[in-house]
Amino acid sequence: MTTRKEIKEAKKADIKRALELDPAAESEWQIKHTYAGYKALCGYRLAHWYWERGHKRIAELISARYRKKTNVEIHPGATIGKGIFIDHGAGIVIGETAEVGDLCILYQGVTLGGTGKQSGKRHPTLGQDVQVSAGAKVLGAITIGDHSKIGANSVVIRDVPPYSTVVGVPGRIVKAYGKRVADMDQILLPDPIMDELRRVHKRIETLCEKVGVEDNSYTITDEEYITSEFDQEGND
Repeated sequence: MTTRKEIKEAKKADIKRALELDPAAESEWQIKHTYAGYKALCGYRLAHWYWERGHKRIAELISARYRKKTNVEIHPGATIGKGIFIDHGAGIVIGETAEVGDLCILYQGVTLGGTGKQSGKRHPTLGQDVQVSAGAKVLGAITIGDHSKIGANSVVIRDVPPYSTVVGVPGRIVKAYGKRVADMDQILLPDPIMDELRRVHKRIETLCEKVGVEDNSYTITDEEYITSEFDQEGND
């Protein structure tokens, strides 16, 4: 069971992590009094302490109170490590059997949810130092490997190996040659579908040149969207 000493150590680690990662964080006082993500974690840690000791109604009441205060919903039965950074936090949902390893980063709108009414383990497990970007949904009893990155608005429903980047709906894994993934750019995300379309289009261009057929000049793989002659004429 979690001890009060461990809760205190976890809170210190959460503050330290926020100071390391957030350029807007200027002091411990600021984080303690103005960061909804930190407050939500504090509420969770207290609720979880009661949950482990069988006082589930008290735990649920504490959880409900902090959900109302912070707009972050963390089930008191979830297992969350230390050094966690919840940035902004609005709309985050973490289910009862979810597990979050040390040093993880969660952005606003993240869901660590289930996929049905099955009992037992039904929520995700995040390894160490996992980053889940804004709006991403990680669903089911899957495992996200250590040091992996989940792109914004991705939907992940399968296991992810360590040191991977996942983007898209459904989430697709972009391996970084087996090496640690660098800090992920929240805008310039990899696009494996567009990469494949470019590869196919390049192949088609080569084949068209060989058989002397004029290739279609309008393609979604161009850097800028080109409207067709049909659209330019204003037809429906």
